Amino acid sequence: MPFYESVFIARQEISSQQFENLGDQFVEVIGDGGGKVTKRENWGLKGLAYRINKSRKAHYMLFNIDAPAEAISEMERQMRLSDDILRYMTIKIPELNDEPSIQAKNKTSKSHDDKPKTGGEVEFTARTPEERASEGKENNVGEKAENPEEVDAHPADGEKTPESEETLEKEG
Repeated sequence: MPFYESVFIARQEISSQQFENLGDQFVEVIGDGGGKVTKRENWGLKGLAYRINKSRKAHYMLFNIDAPAEAISEMERQMRLSDDILRYMTIKIPELNDEPSIQAKNKTSKSHDDKPKTGGEVEFTARTPEERASEGKENNVGEKAENPEEVDAHPADGEKTPESEETLEKEG
């Protein structure tokens, strides 16, 4: 039997339990058609790139499927009929991959006490003035690093300098 990968997204208004039940329905349709779902990943509620049917977020789910084409077409027909499904995409793939997808690896689910359960989070910190100054001195690209004293010597826009006052007196 051919292998397929299918991703579908559902409205954000439905609960996580309802979304899981939708996934169960589609797994049952595939099973009734003589196939099986080898991998099922719930990617959770994610932001959409653009609004779809007035929704800015949606629940995402991925299936790896080993089934005949008739079972896939029946699953897609059921997805089209469902009001909760916003979009779906099914592609034929040469072989099934048992590893977690990139989305599943990067997913950071939080528990009720707001502590992350899985990795994937990165903490960013601001650089200190000393670190910024040392980067300017270690400029190895061949560009001249600005000296902080030279930068302060230049007047800001709109500031009068003694030189500009002298030229105004001579001209005026």
